[in-house]
Amino acid sequence: MTVRRVVPVLRSEPVEESHEFYGLLGFEEVMNHGWITTLAAPSAPQAQISFMTADRTAPVTPDLSVEVDDVDAAYARVRAAGAEIVHPLQDEEWGVRRFFVRDPAGRVVNVLGHR
Repeated sequence: MTVRRVVPVLRSEPVEESHEFYGLLGFEEVMNHGWITTLAAPSAPQAQISFMTADRTAPVTPDLSVEVDDVDAAYARVRAAGAEIVHPLQDEEWGVRRFFVRDPAGRVVNVLGHR
């Protein structure tokens, strides 16, 4: 299993204001589903930040996203280790397969892979 990128997820009700602020730092929009917006640095596209009002299909808003090349393998590893699964492994309508797991400090990690 390989990690492709890590993206912090910031809760933000004023999503447009956050978008404008990070635009001042050179970030540009690469995804916008209304409830989640992701910005990336044009010179380094894997340098990203997401803003979320609330997760549309999960019980909690994650603190960060980790994209992996094999989400099923990641799921099997964390379950075998006894980690707390906060949101089960499932396919989402916007083209990702994902699950949420809680880290030892209590942060919720969205582990995903694109389909």
